[in-house]
Amino acid sequence: MATESQPAAMKRIQRIQMCDIVKRFPGVLANDKVCFDVNAGEVHALLGENGAGKSTLMRQLFGLYKPDEGEILIDGKPVVFHSPADAIRAGIGMIHQHFMLVPTLTVTENVALGLQSSRGPLLDLDKVEERVRQLSEGYGLKVDPDAYIWQLSVGEQQRVEILKALYRGAGMIILDEPTAVLTPQEVKDLFVTFKRMVAEGHGLVFISHKLYEVLAISNRITVLRNGQYAGECQTKDVTRDELATMMVGREIKRVAPPPQAPGRPLLEIKGLHAMGDRGVEALRGVDLEIRAGEILGMAGVSGNGQRELAGCLGGMRKVTAGTIVVDGKDLTHVSVQERLKAGQAFIPEERMRDGAIKDFSVQENLFLLDHASPKFSISSAWRSTPTR
Repeated sequence: MATESQPAAMKRIQRIQMCDIVKRFPGVLANDKVCFDVNAGEVHALLGENGAGKSTLMRQLFGLYKPDEGEILIDGKPVVFHSPADAIRAGIGMIHQHFMLVPTLTVTENVALGLQSSRGPLLDLDKVEERVRQLSEGYGLKVDPDAYIWQLSVGEQQRVEILKALYRGAGMIILDEPTAVLTPQEVKDLFVTFKRMVAEGHGLVFISHKLYEVLAISNRITVLRNGQYAGECQTKDVTRDELATMMVGREIKRVAPPPQAPGRPLLEIKGLHAMGDRGVEALRGVDLEIRAGEILGMAGVSGNGQRELAGCLGGMRKVTAGTIVVDGKDLTHVSVQERLKAGQAFIPEERMRDGAIKDFSVQENLFLLDHASPKFSISSAWRSTPTR
């Protein structure tokens, strides 16, 4: 077993094959006789709409699910994975769409988590940190090994997940919607990292439904539709429109929206200041204006204030100076509930942590917005009932 002081060398896998994979859930046939393979030194994209069965197929390769039918072969030899630990030992890593990190631990502690120490009950975190820095520099995955996970942006947390897989010696890595919440610049930087990994002999499975990204990074593309294999092609031989047709089963006609002139100012930010999670000022005099009928894009490398600005706008971070005015109303220091009443909505960066409760249904999550309303609550009636 790999120790903290001695990370595993990359496990060389030449080819992984999934043959006639079938996976059923109650009332759902998630994968229906699906075949898929990936070779060392390539990016094989797994493309399809949401619900097409992409993640389900790869979770079977990573040992999270067991196929109901079919087999998995590594370099021509059949394998059966009973857990992710079996897949990791075989040289397979997976970067989940929703990261598997402990927020209260540092980057180094998360990388070391679950590995046997070379010093028995004592930890070798200094040696792990050194190796994390080496991997970070070697693959262009800039991250502070001493930072706590809760202090990191989504893009930085994703780098930690990749470092975990590399530290454990994964030769084949599954990337489940890796660009879902990244900025365009972060996507560009991530693709540079992927190309370095492929050049060193890693095989990558790139799960996505974004056509332009698949065409930009992959060597081969396999398309799933409604849980079934819809086709495979070389990236250089296919167009975006052809891929879209394979995904949905019919020709897609793109219609450009008519141009629209911006209207009155809906959001005005003046001289905004706020502190970051690490105790230093993250926003220093930010001025912005957004008008009706327009989209304002913001670009920048992670850690340059985007997260803090979003937190101030959403009412989840204290503004130390400046103002936020929405449709003529000063919302600088009001509660989240008051912002909702004023017509402002906020979709957070980490939607599964800050935006939704996974164990609740869609209906229950929507109900959370109005749970205190007299229409749905009798708490006000209880408060008005005289006591004896």
